[in-house]
Amino acid sequence: MTKQVKETSVVHVHYIGSFPNSDEVFDTSREEIAKEQGVFNEERDYEPLEVEMGQKKVIPGFENALLGMEEGGRKTVEIPPEEAYGQPSDERVVDVPSDQFSQAQIEPQVGMMIQTSNGLATIVEVGDDKSVKLDFNHPLAGKTLQFDLEVVKIK
Repeated sequence: MTKQVKETSVVHVHYIGSFPNSDEVFDTSREEIAKEQGVFNEERDYEPLEVEMGQKKVIPGFENALLGMEEGGRKTVEIPPEEAYGQPSDERVVDVPSDQFSQAQIEPQVGMMIQTSNGLATIVEVGDDKSVKLDFNHPLAGKTLQFDLEVVKIK
């Protein structure tokens, strides 16, 4: 009998994350694809992702897509924002006094990502009025995601 992913399984899965109707890959567990797509990070291990089902350590749509898959099985799924990183919220965009950056010896630039005590944020505006606008929305918020999944092992 073939093993299937259940709600209590530990699954090792290779994945390629992209956008529907696009060739743009934003994340993958496969090193060769990361290099081809220009998203390679040498500080990262490229191996199957271990997912403990029910632990909510991956987005809900990813976990739901794995349920019922068999070892060695492959499929492609589209995950709407509501099952991924949600919709962007204006409440997650805040103004911060620019002197906080000078104290930290950081020259704020639009597009720069910074780690704060409140999480990861993207600088979206550097104002002349002594403030910097930070966006704490996940960079993939509001986007429909596509994942090519391959279940390598089920425990």
